[in-house]
Amino acid sequence: MENEIKAFCIKREEGKALSCVKKFGLEAAEKANAFHRSFPEYQITPLAELNNLADELGVAGIYVKDESYRFGLNAFKVLGGSYAIGRYIAEKVNLGDGPLTYEKLTDGTVKKKLGELTFVTATDGNHGRGVAWTARRLGQKSVVYMPKGSTAERLKNIRELGADASITELNYDDAVRLAKEKGEKNGWIVVQDTSWEGYEKIPGWIMEGYTTMAYEAFKQLEDKKPTHIFLQAGVGAMSGAIAGFFADIYGDRERPLVIIVEPDKADCLFRTAKAGDGKLHPVKSDMDTIMAGLACGEPCPLGWEILKDHADYFISMPDWVAAEGMRVLGNPVGNDRKVISGESGAATMGFVAEILRKERYRPLKEKLGLDETSRILCFSTEGDTDKANYKQIVWDGKYPSF
Repeated sequence: MENEIKAFCIKREEGKALSCVKKFGLEAAEKANAFHRSFPEYQITPLAELNNLADELGVAGIYVKDESYRFGLNAFKVLGGSYAIGRYIAEKVNLGDGPLTYEKLTDGTVKKKLGELTFVTATDGNHGRGVAWTARRLGQKSVVYMPKGSTAERLKNIRELGADASITELNYDDAVRLAKEKGEKNGWIVVQDTSWEGYEKIPGWIMEGYTTMAYEAFKQLEDKKPTHIFLQAGVGAMSGAIAGFFADIYGDRERPLVIIVEPDKADCLFRTAKAGDGKLHPVKSDMDTIMAGLACGEPCPLGWEILKDHADYFISMPDWVAAEGMRVLGNPVGNDRKVISGESGAATMGFVAEILRKERYRPLKEKLGLDETSRILCFSTEGDTDKANYKQIVWDGKYPSF
């Protein structure tokens, strides 16, 4: 039904997960976190404990990791791009097996060995901003291609970091292909969080970089183990990495339930899970969604390898649900912490709020096992990266609830 939430559950034999999660587990996350901690700008991002909202919605706890504070860039994406660029440079100049740090990468001898490199990527905004920021911090160049419909604000933010950035007339997946072609033609290094045959190392490093966010949240939660983790997905790289981390931490039998949320205009993982035929199922139609960071039509094979074994439910939902999440987080209950969350960042909170509040979703709520004992973890992956649209949604009620 149009404008409604759709859900699909992967049924598997308990404890029979097949994919290896160690690559994104605790040991890998500790290395990625140590790298990010070495930057002068590093600060752990807040984990908002929304106790009053939890009471309002009838669950034991709601925790939201607020990535709007990440390195002053208003989004988590820099975690992946910076780690991949750092790992690439370290391998290129043979820095050895010791800890990878910002200090080592900015040593004058490293730049002398490297010369001038150009890193190229496709992005709707947040990933490209992180790549541009990292390239400038390490004395290198960046080129960024953005899909049609990208906002002028996000383009401006990337250009201000020294990148050669432009908005194309292509959708996201075709912009990725353009970045790949330009990289091959010009000898640029492609930094993309989706993989293809022969291009797995850099996407794998990006996914490892994302685990810093999960590692921090795990430490901040202390002994409050979540029962449910809700993860938004574009290509599935971030959600795959985070799902892999928690599967490694808790073991597949004891891990929290993992629910993947996507826009219904770009629900490639939902379609792939539902088909269940071992093939990836891209979205080929127009991906016109406010969740710009999730408007990706082709699943990342590396991410799917984790999700097919360590995610439980896949959700396809309309834009109004994400808008609802933005309003819920931006208007806290009682003395709960306010979370400024953009369209992609608030997707999971919107889904949680709808499922717990609306009677028509009671059957899905029961299938998900959401009740008064549930402890819910969400990741607000971006702040108001499109400030004009944020105001239209939160102030003016654009995209009202259905």
